[in-house]
Amino acid sequence: MGFGSYDESEQERQESGDEPGDDATVNVHQNDHDGEVSFESEESTSDLVSKLQEMKDDEEE
Repeated sequence: MGFGSYDESEQERQESGDEPGDDATVNVHQNDHDGEVSFESEESTSDLVSKLQEMKDDEEE
């Protein structure tokens, strides 16, 4: 592809109006849920934080 080339499917999507324009609105509350989540673990908070830090360290490598 050279300078000024484009993805044809992108142009078709724009022409068909599949993308929201200035007059379209987004409902940010479309997937809101009321409820509660709980879980039990035998791991201590410090153990879980340590595991999280290990995972973050692995991502950086």
